[in-house]
Amino acid sequence: MDAPRPRRDHAGMDIERLATLGAIFALAGAVKGVSGMGLPTVSMALLGLVMPPAAAAALMVWPSLATNLAQCAGPSWRALCRRLWPVWAGLLLFTVFSPLPDLASAGRGPHLALGAVLLLYGAWGLLRPALPRPAPRHEDWLGALAGAVSGLLTAATGVFVLPLVPYLQSLRMDRDELVQALGLSFTLATVALGLVLWQAAPQAATPDATDCGVALLAAFAGLWVGTRLRRRLPAPTFQRALYGMFVLLGAALLGRTN
Repeated sequence: MDAPRPRRDHAGMDIERLATLGAIFALAGAVKGVSGMGLPTVSMALLGLVMPPAAAAALMVWPSLATNLAQCAGPSWRALCRRLWPVWAGLLLFTVFSPLPDLASAGRGPHLALGAVLLLYGAWGLLRPALPRPAPRHEDWLGALAGAVSGLLTAATGVFVLPLVPYLQSLRMDRDELVQALGLSFTLATVALGLVLWQAAPQAATPDATDCGVALLAAFAGLWVGTRLRRRLPAPTFQRALYGMFVLLGAALLGRTN
């Protein structure tokens, strides 16, 4: 008489998991819709609280790639390729061939690394330090260095915002060019991260089809909502709340004891 209960409990757990994934990716998509970035960072921050970072990154890859591809479109891609190729070369090489422990490593290392990056990124966003614009003659080596460090952190945490985003913002591009540069950079970082996950743990790099479908649909639904909210939300207030959330989530990950 009691045999069916485990199936009902299992079904309930599946529904709860899918609802959690849907809520996380809807929020992450909404953040991207409002700010033009943030889906990988928000999704990794929240998923990192409920699953191993490698599994979280595997789920994040497809929604991130799909939403970033649309952001790559624009008239400046040739100029961006000429200007940013050192950034992208460093990003790709040091993500795929990182000497640091990757997301699939055992222990708390990936959680601690992710927590530290989120905390630093949130603090940077709240403080908003004025970065000097690099001299044109230094852009190649500074870009390669920013890309290399970003690649190392991408492989270790699944988050590719530091120091990539501050560096791109320091170049003082116009808004449309910056959005396209971020889209191209994030797309390359997502592809490189997918390769790292596939090499390190092929099974973990292939998430459940249902989970992946829910993540994609929720991310695009959130993106649609966020795009329509973009002009209604005060940008400074939204950004402070977002970076404050990263600080809290980073601290929560660092404070986990197991």
